[in-house]
Amino acid sequence: QNQIGNGNLVAVRAEGNTARNNGNQIRCYNCRRLGHFARDCTVRPRRRDAAYLQTQLLIA
Repeated sequence: QNQIGNGNLVAVRAEGNTARNNGNQIRCYNCRRLGHFARDCTVRPRRRDAAYLQTQLLIA
């Protein structure tokens, strides 16, 4: 936090997005490869397996 002239405390935001700056540490949720986000993935989205879909149907 940081204090400004009128005495109010203001949250200080970190410089940039550390995950985006350190591209080799991020993992894509779509293809599971390192170096990019799922939204930037060029691989077609994964299909859910049958066990996952059955579980979701039972929960709903």
